[in-house]
Amino acid sequence: MRLYGVRIWVSDMEAARRFYGETLGLKLEWDYGAVAGFEIGEPKAPQFIVELDDGSHDEESLVGRFVGCSLSVDDIEATYRDLTGKGVAFLGPPEKQPWGGTLAHFKDPSDNTLTLLG
Repeated sequence: MRLYGVRIWVSDMEAARRFYGETLGLKLEWDYGAVAGFEIGEPKAPQFIVELDDGSHDEESLVGRFVGCSLSVDDIEATYRDLTGKGVAFLGPPEKQPWGGTLAHFKDPSDNTLTLLG
């Protein structure tokens, strides 16, 4: 078994395509209108599968949640500055964690929370 993808539910696919593709710089791998896959790193690696929440699920809204997925970057301070300059909303600056890593949480246009790991 291996991880294929992380599904992220959004309320606006056009805004999501711009954010994940242009702002974060992820490569659009495939697009079927209401669902699209973005490469996270190397080809054949897990993908972000961005999917429109049309409200047809029995659960409460799937949009605007903590994704629980950390994106590892070589220089978290530089990435934080770059993304902040592009208008990405961070919950705070990068913070050193007791276990040694550094984390910074940010929001996508649908209010989902993602994490940078340095």
